[in-house]
Amino acid sequence: MFTLLFGLILGIMNPVHADINPDWTSSYILPEGETRANVYDVPEAQLEQLRNDGYIHAMNYPVTVTGLLVPYRPLLNFMQADTKNPLKKFLLNISRKFAGFKTEAELYEWLGLNKFNDATATGIYKMPRPKNQPASLYVGAGVMTNANGEGLTFSCFACHSANLFGTTVMGLTNKRPHSNKFFHMARQVVPKIPNALFKMNTNASAGEMLMFTRTKKNLVSVDGVVPQVLGLDTSLPHVALSLARRNNDAYATKNPVLENFPRDNELNTFVADSKPMPWWNLKYKTRWLSDGSIVAGNPILTNFLWNEIGRGTDLKELEQWMSDNGQTIKEITAAAFSTEAPRYTDFFPVSSINLESAKRGEKLFNQTCVKCHGQYEKAWSADNASELSDIELLATTKVTYHDKTPVKDVGTDPQRYQAMKFFADELNNLAVSKWMKTTVEPQVGYVPPPLVGVWARYPYFHNNSVPTLCGVISLESDRPKTFVLGGAVNKETDFDQDCNGYPVGNKMPLEWTKDIEATIDTSKPGLRNIGHTKMLVDTAGKEIFSAADKKDLVMFLKTL
Repeated sequence: MFTLLFGLILGIMNPVHADINPDWTSSYILPEGETRANVYDVPEAQLEQLRNDGYIHAMNYPVTVTGLLVPYRPLLNFMQADTKNPLKKFLLNISRKFAGFKTEAELYEWLGLNKFNDATATGIYKMPRPKNQPASLYVGAGVMTNANGEGLTFSCFACHSANLFGTTVMGLTNKRPHSNKFFHMARQVVPKIPNALFKMNTNASAGEMLMFTRTKKNLVSVDGVVPQVLGLDTSLPHVALSLARRNNDAYATKNPVLENFPRDNELNTFVADSKPMPWWNLKYKTRWLSDGSIVAGNPILTNFLWNEIGRGTDLKELEQWMSDNGQTIKEITAAAFSTEAPRYTDFFPVSSINLESAKRGEKLFNQTCVKCHGQYEKAWSADNASELSDIELLATTKVTYHDKTPVKDVGTDPQRYQAMKFFADELNNLAVSKWMKTTVEPQVGYVPPPLVGVWARYPYFHNNSVPTLCGVISLESDRPKTFVLGGAVNKETDFDQDCNGYPVGNKMPLEWTKDIEATIDTSKPGLRNIGHTKMLVDTAGKEIFSAADKKDLVMFLKTL
C-alpha cells in the first residue's frame, strides 16, 4: 500500500513521467511549439525501449489473428519448383506474374520491400532486427508461427519504409510498393487453387493446409483495386469494397451471398489513389490521414482495423486481440510518433547547401507559406551561430505547427477526400470502431502538412502528381504533365538536386521511359496536378516568385 501511495505521489509531482493516455481527439490543443514525439510522456530510456520494440512490430506484423497468412515453407517449395510442377502450370494459366517468382528475394523486390541496413548503421538508420526470423526476409516481411506452422505476412514497413539511395529509411513513404497489387492478385488467384493440388505440389503439412484453407476462405471476403500508378495506395477502396462483401452489422460478419454478390460501392470505379503519409509528421498533428478525416482515435488502431478488414479477419477476434495487446499497440504508437526525418546532409554534402540562398528562402517562406505549413526556426539564427559547424547551422531547432491540425481546400485534386463519404458511415457503425473511439468525418480539402523532411518526400501532393519542389511552387501550367516515379538508387541520375525531386524530361534516365506502370499522367481524374497556386500569385494573377526566388525557397526547404 505504501509503495502504491508513494508511486501515486510521484506521478502527481512529476506528471511529465506519468504514463498517461493521450487525447486522440482533433479538439486536443497541442501547446505552441511542442510535439508529441514522446506521446506517452515517459522517461527517455523507456521511450527508447518502446521505440525499439515498436519498430520490431512494424517489421514483423504482430496481429496474430490476421486473416491472411501464406504457408511459408510450402511457398518456398513452390518457388523452387520448375515449370513442370503441376501447381506452377496451373497458376501460369491463371496469372503469369503470381507464378513467376523463382526466389524469395524476387518476390520481395517486386513487392518493393527494402533490405535491412547494415549492422554498423547509426542514428535513425539503425534498425533492430526481429529475433528468430529467417535471414532472407526483407523489411516489411515477417514469418508468424502459430499452431499450424509458419506463415508469411506483411507489416507496416511494407508501405512505411523506403529505400533512399541505398539506405532504408523507417517511416518514409515507400516510393514503389506493389502491396495493393499483390493483395488484388491473391484475391483473384489463391481461392481457385484446389487444396489437393496445393498439398501434393508444395509438400504442405496438415497444419499448413489448415493455414492455406483459412487464407482462401478469408480472401473471398476481400476486394480492392490496383492503383493507377505504382507508388500510390488504394487502401480506401480496399476497405470499402471488402466491407461491401460483409454484412452491414456491428462486426461486419461474413456472408457467403455477399462474397459472391457484393453491395455496390462507388469506389469500384471512383479513383481515390493517394500515398501514405510519413510517420515523423504524426507528432505535430491532432487529426490523421492526408485529409484529416480521422478526428478521434489512435491512428495505429485505425491502421490495424483497415488492414484487417482488407485481410478478411473476423472483427470480433480483432477487437479481442487489440484489447489483449495494449502494450504492443503502445509500442508501435510510440515508435511511429517518435520517428525522425532524414536530413538532406545525411545523403548530400553540406557544401551543396548555399547558406545565404537558404536564408533568403527562409524570408520568402515566412512571408508566404508559414500560415499553413508552420514556422521553422533555424540554428543559423541562434545567438551562438558563430560557434556552430556548417552542418550544425542547417539544423531546425524548433517547429511551431498548428495547435489544432487544420484542413484546407487549396484546389488540389479532390477525389481522395471525396472518397471518404462512400464508406465513413460503415466504419463508424462498427462495434470495434466504437471500442477504439475512432471517428471518421469526411472533409473538404487536405491537411497542409508540416514540412520536416520534405526534401525526401518527393513526389508531392497527396496523389504524387508533382515531381519536384520547383513544381510545387510553380503554376499548374508550368508543372510537368507526365513523369515517371522511378527508383531512388543513384544520387547522380535519379534525383534532381536543383529542383529537389524526380528528374523530368531530358534529365530522366532513359530506362525509366519504359516503366509504364510508374508513369504519372496528370490529365487523369485522381492524378491531376491542380491547385496550390493561389498563394503563388498576386491580385493581378502574376507570379510572386521569380526564378531566383524559387531557387532560394527550394534551398531553404532542403534544410527542413
